[in-house]
Amino acid sequence: MRSPQQHAGVVHSSNLCTEITLNTSDTETAVCNLGSVNLLQHIKDGQLDHVKLQKTISIAMRMLDNVIDINYYAVKKARDSNMRHRPVGLGLMGFQDSLYELRIPYASDEAVAFADTSMEAICYYAYWASTELAAERGRYSSYKGSLWDQGVMPLDTLDLLANARGGYVEVDRSVTMDWDALRQKIARHGMRNSNCVAIAPTATISNIIGVDACIEPCFGNLSVKSNLSGEFTVINGYLVRDLKRLGLWDDVMVMDLKHFDGSLSPIDRVPQELKALYATAFEIETRWLIEAAARRQKWIDQAQSLNIYMAGASGKKLDETYKLAWLRGLKTTYYLRTMSATHAEKSTVTAGRMNSVSSGGSSALEAAAAVAQAQMSSQAATDIKFCAIDDPGCESCQ
Repeated sequence: MRSPQQHAGVVHSSNLCTEITLNTSDTETAVCNLGSVNLLQHIKDGQLDHVKLQKTISIAMRMLDNVIDINYYAVKKARDSNMRHRPVGLGLMGFQDSLYELRIPYASDEAVAFADTSMEAICYYAYWASTELAAERGRYSSYKGSLWDQGVMPLDTLDLLANARGGYVEVDRSVTMDWDALRQKIARHGMRNSNCVAIAPTATISNIIGVDACIEPCFGNLSVKSNLSGEFTVINGYLVRDLKRLGLWDDVMVMDLKHFDGSLSPIDRVPQELKALYATAFEIETRWLIEAAARRQKWIDQAQSLNIYMAGASGKKLDETYKLAWLRGLKTTYYLRTMSATHAEKSTVTAGRMNSVSSGGSSALEAAAAVAQAQMSSQAATDIKFCAIDDPGCESCQ
């Protein structure tokens, strides 16, 4: 009932990463072209840079629409589906980095509000760009009868959901942008793309750029990541900068971070403000992930790859978490990532292997920290990254 294309088929399932929710049938195989905006590069003077963001998204939507026509389709049913509906999925990465830049802890009402307003802007500009492309290039062929055609925006589908459930949809519905103007523009020109927004995992391309993946909280302030190129140490450059500013970045801090798997929580000399700002994924109460995702979902015409991190999982906690996701109107969730309560509470026992780092002394960590700081200070970071379909070495969204 929330799919813009419900008049043209049925959404039987999402893709593996749970952000693509498109119709499939015996005659059509759903495919979606993905791109992601580096949100960190659109923070200026302590707030979202709307002028730059709109420009970036306008270019991104045009490029994604172009890919539909120039793409190689190994399966005819996939080509037919893409040409008829022209779906794309613009998402984001660097949400956690943006919170660092704004000095907002992930587990806070301020972070939830930022998730809301930043996603509202991304979706607004994406839909605006699609209707402008429709005026220039024409509407997608199955537009007639769609929710877009009926003047129903993604936010409005919460009412459809509530009606179908007999209530039981509780999510903040406040708006900050002129959605009536967008409705009027779509009524005049239609839409170029049946779907425009989906938040993919961006696990590899975010590593390349040097930001945290998509909407993910920081998995560990000190960790090892592995890909086809090998293993490499990752240190949170923002944390290193703050610890150096406070005179706390030394050999003892390095060893503490190694011992506590990148967590600041057990380290007494670290101020509480930094512990809150740099809390890692398993230290953030699960409900904050759901609340932020719910604020995003109300704007998105597809879905989002939302990992659920849960320390000390239990039947009761699982029940509460997924009921809250349902109540807040989330369409999908991705992996449930858990660790035992014993591991979560570890403080003085031997360090575990959750985000383990090989013992190579502090010099390697210092070098990694220097690289992290260089990535932060570089002004050459690209605003958009897309999957390379013609590159056999591309790992796509993995």
